Amino acid sequence: MRTDMINITFPDGSSREYEKGVTGLEIARSISPRLANEALAVSVDGVTCDLTAPLERDAALRILTWDDGEGRRTYWHSSAHLMAEALQALYPGIRFGIGPAIENGFYYDVDPGEGTVIREADFPAIEKKMTELIAAKEEIVRRSISRDDALRLFSERNETYKVELVSELEDGTISTYTQGSFTDLCRGPHLPNTSCIKAIKILSAAGAYWRGDEKRHQLTRLYGITFPKKKMLDEYLLLLEEAKKRDHRKIGRELHLFHFSPTVGAGLPLWLPKGTQLRLRLEEFLKKIQRDFDYEQVITPHIGHKQLYVTSGHYAKYGKDSFRPIKTPEEGEEFLLKPMNCPHHCEIYKAFPRSYKDLPLRLAEFGTVYRYEQSGELHGLTRVRGFTQDDAHIFCMPDQVKSEFLKVMDIIFIIFRALHFDSFEAQISLRDPSDREKYIGSDENWETAECAIREACSEKGLKADVVTGEAAFYGPKLDFMVKDALGRRWQLGTIQVDYNLPERFGLEYTGADNRRHRPVMIHRAPFGSMERFVALLIEHTAGKFPLWLTPTQAVVLPVSEKYNDCARDVVRTLKQYGVRAETDERNEKVGRKIRDNELKRIPYLLIVGEKEAENGEVSVRKQGGEDCGSVKIRTFAEEISREAEEMMNPAKPERC
Repeated sequence: MRTDMINITFPDGSSREYEKGVTGLEIARSISPRLANEALAVSVDGVTCDLTAPLERDAALRILTWDDGEGRRTYWHSSAHLMAEALQALYPGIRFGIGPAIENGFYYDVDPGEGTVIREADFPAIEKKMTELIAAKEEIVRRSISRDDALRLFSERNETYKVELVSELEDGTISTYTQGSFTDLCRGPHLPNTSCIKAIKILSAAGAYWRGDEKRHQLTRLYGITFPKKKMLDEYLLLLEEAKKRDHRKIGRELHLFHFSPTVGAGLPLWLPKGTQLRLRLEEFLKKIQRDFDYEQVITPHIGHKQLYVTSGHYAKYGKDSFRPIKTPEEGEEFLLKPMNCPHHCEIYKAFPRSYKDLPLRLAEFGTVYRYEQSGELHGLTRVRGFTQDDAHIFCMPDQVKSEFLKVMDIIFIIFRALHFDSFEAQISLRDPSDREKYIGSDENWETAECAIREACSEKGLKADVVTGEAAFYGPKLDFMVKDALGRRWQLGTIQVDYNLPERFGLEYTGADNRRHRPVMIHRAPFGSMERFVALLIEHTAGKFPLWLTPTQAVVLPVSEKYNDCARDVVRTLKQYGVRAETDERNEKVGRKIRDNELKRIPYLLIVGEKEAENGEVSVRKQGGEDCGSVKIRTFAEEISREAEEMMNPAKPERC
C-alpha cells in the first residue's frame, strides 16, 4: 500500500485515492471542469477550508458552491476583504476593525480617519476600485504567522484595532490573508483569487462602536453584497426595494400598531390599541393551543434577586448585557430586571415536592424580559431592550422527552399552518463528540435526548439538517427557520433539552422506585419574542394580516352623512357576531374612503347607501378591489365569523 496516498470520501458515499497534498480545487477538477469553476471552498470532515489548502490525511470532503451556505459565506467574506483593499487604496491611513460575512452579504467596520466621512455619494468610486481589483485577478494567499510577527506587522501599519485583536490571541493560532497590497488578520477561509467575485454593490453606511462598546470609538460600518452573476444582483436589489415597502417600522406607523418614544426610552416599544389587539389575539391563539396540550399558565415578576441569576448562570452569560442591578435599602441586596423566564419557572417547580405521577409538568408564560442592547444595534421591533417571550418549560422524565418533543412540534406546525408559513427549514444541533468537556450531563442522557430528537423528526416526516457542535452546553436542540414572502430566513421556533438548570437548581422528583431522580427540562418558544414575531408577520404579509388576526376586519362606509346612523347600526350588529368593525364617517366622497381604507389593509369595505339602508344590506368590497355584491348584514357577519374561526383553528397535523 502506498503511504503517499490518501482516501477521500464524497457525500454520496463513494471514495477515491489521491496523492497527499492534493487540494480541494484539484479534486474538483478531477471530477469535472464545471465543478472546479463553481467551487468556492471545501468542507473537510465538517470544517470549511480554502480550496487551495493541501490535504494530508484521509477525509470526508464536500465541494462547496454558491448553493451551499458555507460557500456563500466564503464568497462574501472574500468580498469584504476586496472592499477593504479598495478602501485602503482610496483612503490612505484608513484603519480596519472587523469584516465578516453576514446572512446576506458582508460588512467592514473601518476608521477612515479624523475628519473623513464615507458617504453614499462615495459608493460608486469604491465599487469602481473593487471592479479594477477583480480584473487584476489577485491571488488570495494564506500565511500562518507568529504572534510577535503579527504584532509587528500591524503596528508598523498603525492598525491599532488589529493590534488589539492580535494581543488577545494565542501564539500558533494566528493567520493572515494577503491579496495585492492588502493584508488582513483572518482565520479564513477565502476564495483562491479576486476574479471569482463578479457583480458588486455597496448598500449602506452606518455607525458602529468598536467591539459594540458605546464608550469606545465609533467606526463606519459599510455594508455590501456580491453575486456570481449580474442578474442575481439585479433580482436582489428589486427584493430590497420590496423589503423597504414591507418595512415593519413603516407599516407599523401607517397602521398605528406601535410607537417608540425617546422620553420612554430607546428600544422600549409602546403598543398602541390596534397593535395591542393584534398581539393579544396572537397570545390567546397560542394559549388556546396550550390549553389543548395541557399547559398550565403562570405569571412571574419582572425582576428577581441577583442570586437567582447567578445560580442559573444567566448572570455570567447576560450580566454585561443586562441593565444595572437595582440596589435596595437593604445592605447588599440587589435585584435584576429578568433576562430570562426559566429560573423563575424552576422555582415554581421547587415550590412543592414532585412525584413521577406529576410529570410531565408544563408551565407556560408570556413573560417580559430585559436586556441592554447597544443603541446602535436597536432596530424597530426586531431588536429591542424589553420583549415578551412565549415561554414554556416542560419538566419531564428522561423517557418522556421524545413524546414531549412530538407534542411541541405539533404546536409549532399548527402555528405555521394558521399563519401560512409554508416554507421552513429545521436544524438538529448536537454536541461535538470530540470535545465533551464543553457540555454537562452524562453521556447516557445526551444519547437519550439526541436519539429522541432524531426519532421525533423521523416520526413527523420532518427533514432536518444535523449540525454537530452547535448544541447548547446544556443539551441538544431543534430550531426552525421560516422563509417569509420575500424568501428571507427568520429564526422562529426552538425546542431545547436542558440538563443544566435542573442540576443547578437541584430539581428532583420521586420515581416509581421511591428514589430521588433529576427531571429533564425542555424549553420551547414557538413565537420566540412577540415583538420580533409581529415584525416578521408585518413584513411577511405586508400588513395584510389574516382575517382572524387583523385589528379591523371591516370598515363601514356611508355614502353621505345621511347614512351615518345606518352605518353605526351595521357596526353594532357586526360586533354582536364578534366581527371587529368601525365606521368611516369623514365628509369625503366614497371613492376617497375606499382608497384610504385599501391603504390601511382593511379586508372588507362595506358600503351603505339608500338601497342598502332600505334592504338591511351592505355592498361588500374585498381588499384588492373585488366587488362581492350586496348581502344581508347578518349573512355577512355569519360568513366572516365562520371564515375567521376556520382560519384560527386549523386541523392538528399528524405529519409534517
